[in-house]
Amino acid sequence: MTFVITQPCCSDASCIPVCPVDCIRPRPGDPQYSTTEMLYIDPDTCIDCGECVSACPVDAIFSEFDLAATMTRYTDVNRGYFERHPLDTDTAPLSGREKRPSKEPGTLSVAIVGTGPSACYTAEALLRRGGVEIDMFDRLPTPWGLVRGGVAPDHPKTKGVADMFASEFRSASLQFFLNVDVGKHVSLAELREHHHAVVYAVGASGDRRLEIPGEDLPGSHSATEFVAWYNGHPDYVDRTFDLSGERAVIVGNGNVALDVARILTIDPDELAKTDIADHGLEALRSSNIREVVVLGRRGPMQAAYSMPEFLALGYLSGVDVVIDDAELTLDPVSQAIYDDPDIEPSRKLGLDLAREYTHSARTTGNKRIVFRYLVSPRHIRGGDHVESVELVHNILDGDLNAVGTESTTNVETSLVLRSVGYRGEPVADVPFDEQRGVIPHDRGRVTGTVGVYTAGWIKRGPRGIIGTNRGDAEETVAMLLEDFEAGILPAPKADRAALAELVTRRRPQMIDKERWRDIDAAEKAAGRIAGRPRVKLPLIDVALSDD
Repeated sequence: MTFVITQPCCSDASCIPVCPVDCIRPRPGDPQYSTTEMLYIDPDTCIDCGECVSACPVDAIFSEFDLAATMTRYTDVNRGYFERHPLDTDTAPLSGREKRPSKEPGTLSVAIVGTGPSACYTAEALLRRGGVEIDMFDRLPTPWGLVRGGVAPDHPKTKGVADMFASEFRSASLQFFLNVDVGKHVSLAELREHHHAVVYAVGASGDRRLEIPGEDLPGSHSATEFVAWYNGHPDYVDRTFDLSGERAVIVGNGNVALDVARILTIDPDELAKTDIADHGLEALRSSNIREVVVLGRRGPMQAAYSMPEFLALGYLSGVDVVIDDAELTLDPVSQAIYDDPDIEPSRKLGLDLAREYTHSARTTGNKRIVFRYLVSPRHIRGGDHVESVELVHNILDGDLNAVGTESTTNVETSLVLRSVGYRGEPVADVPFDEQRGVIPHDRGRVTGTVGVYTAGWIKRGPRGIIGTNRGDAEETVAMLLEDFEAGILPAPKADRAALAELVTRRRPQMIDKERWRDIDAAEKAAGRIAGRPRVKLPLIDVALSDD
């Protein structure tokens, strides 16, 4: 018997150090780790100890005998990885994960701007060092960033990583300053006066545009707005989306696009068991949408979604996944990539699944998620509201770039959601690369500064999944510790008590760790009554209040 890693895997590598036979791959530092969609267990080496199960923060690991019907395919997925990458015998410890003893010169004081996954992994790495004081800032009144405001509500296991952070952050060495906007309520210079170092882990809050006519018509939105709206983000709770038509079109086919497609088609009674925002649930109960069309400018072998997410769509209750066979026969490039002996088995699964969906049964009365490949939107048409999307059919050049042809078609719709990527936004008083949408840096040390660092999407761009941030954060912390132990970081001029007094005076609505615990407890208590994980408090009055 072996244990198997399945769809919810966040790739944060918590399971790797506890494995007594070192049979989980890829590891941080391995060439495949930065691009992997999930981790895998070697079935021929696993000794069935189960240590990885308790270490997994998102409950993604199961005995092969306990796999649900929707997960049985992952036995072959795990085995397939090791057929391509046989287990090596290098059992060196996981770089950066061992606890480092505190070194002189004394206690290290760090401010972290942001409380999402990259910020939390940064704090976790610092806490392992010992001898630290960490102050985490967020302009929102709640922590956890995209774990709370971006992960789809029907993926509760993925949200479990927040529980891991909450458990690790009980120490008084770490404090929260929530509902505080760094750059507005407190400056970088003031943070530097109270800390040896400041780490910006603010994510990528902007979204990319299509730059086509009609993009700003009513009924055309970014998926970023829609996701934040149904997740109860205070900035977006007052948004409205036209769900009166029978068809929605999503431009882009990454995991966010698949999240949105599921939310628009899942039975609202199922969503009522999740932590979806109440206003979102109410609107979805009244939705007339029966079909969601997902557009991709390349073929299924180059699609942006991960194979676990694509596979999971086939098990949705009351939803048909529809792909016309012509979508695949017109795409010889995908077959050529599939036949390449150097292609990972997990990528080949993408074309296998697409072919299976072309032949899957259709059920009368079901809603539909329809995948279109090799198409790009050229014009969003309508009068005072979106009415249709004009698509251009693509061919791929030798570099697999999509090239438009004169062949076009129109898809009628009243709702268009663009899901073509996030983009980092400039940060006050910090250098910014406008072209790449990131803070320029050397392994996390911000270019041209002393004592200022960066981690996560604002450091490397919006790519990777939750666990990818762990290795990224540890790289940044390694640079920070190197500078601290070399004595090049100026000592703080004021202590933590002075910082708390300053922030409280500037921002009386500041939410500290104790107050957040009260909010968290209240949301979970309301959830228990309703049979849900939590009922989110919108907190919009707190978030939007200004001094």
